[in-house]
Amino acid sequence: QVQLVESGGGLVQTGGSLRLSCAASGRTFSNIVMGWFRQAPGKEREFVGTIRRSDVSTYYADSVKGRFTISRDNAKIAVYLQMNRLKPEDTAVYYCAAGRRMTPSDREYDYWGQGTQVTVSS
Repeated sequence: QVQLVESGGGLVQTGGSLRLSCAASGRTFSNIVMGWFRQAPGKEREFVGTIRRSDVSTYYADSVKGRFTISRDNAKIAVYLQMNRLKPEDTAVYYCAAGRRMTPSDREYDYWGQGTQVTVSS
């Protein structure tokens, strides 16, 4: 099993930045893929981005391309989500997830963190 813990959420103004962290522990696997999802009030959970740790390949949703960046820790099973030029529409609970396939589908991720709230004020 894999345990995931997110941190770094908070309240920022429009145009500001936040950096989310996700640390993985437990019985991880070598080909692990880690991703970020978000869920706003009244909406379904949506894909944000994902990274494959083996080759640092990344994939982003169109809504965050150019503003959000996913990176990994070179020594630990951890990923980060750097969010720049934040908009009110980015307000959501952000979840870290882990799985075996690099995909935007949340159904393909087996492990999830508890989520961290990101609020962008106008």
